[in-house]
Amino acid sequence: MKACAAGALLAAADPQVLAAQAVSPRYYARALLVDPEDKPIRASTLAAGTNYIFHYPFGGTPCFLLDLGRPTQRDVRLKTASGQAYVWTGGVGPRRSIVAYSAICAHKLAYPTKQISFISYRSASEGSTFARPNMIHCCAEHSEYDPASGARVVGGPADQPLAAILLEHDPATDWLYAVGTLGGELFDEFFRKYDFRLVLEHGSDTLPKTPVTRATRVTELAHYCEQRVRC
Repeated sequence: MKACAAGALLAAADPQVLAAQAVSPRYYARALLVDPEDKPIRASTLAAGTNYIFHYPFGGTPCFLLDLGRPTQRDVRLKTASGQAYVWTGGVGPRRSIVAYSAICAHKLAYPTKQISFISYRSASEGSTFARPNMIHCCAEHSEYDPASGARVVGGPADQPLAAILLEHDPATDWLYAVGTLGGELFDEFFRKYDFRLVLEHGSDTLPKTPVTRATRVTELAHYCEQRVRC
């Protein structure tokens, strides 16, 4: 079983500094990624460059699932907005090309809704006025993140990377699991800011904050929301 970011590998830095500043992975329930018919997603069936959405670690917190079509960087050193250091170890799957991140922008918490999405991954084939190819771009304030290097901020006002969603890939079945997060979580701020909207979107006042267990459905962004803003 391969794990994405099973631990923070920070041995090359000053141990005393790391002890004070390092942020560790946060593990939640191990949730199988399934398609809209509740069948397990196979890593080999993901279309490279396509935006997929699933919810984890809570019912109302959206995440991107991406097959970048190429190996990611490994052991990327990053920091949260508060200066806590961590290391993103790279993608999973046969080519180490599959990644997942919180789809909540680190600047003003823009996120994909069923009506509209200001934030998405831009493939190399997509022309854009502001967004560079192969990046996650938020049109709300033009924050931009590199998914091949741990969603490092490469442009705009965001002050930290998108939180990584830790994935496991089972080579025997080719199934994918979400197991936790790494980096700066913004879930508390997200729930405070959008509490009423999330209740309307999900038709429940409890589901958005309910922990995901066992399985989470994966949907193409194009099918999940009515309009994807491209800037």
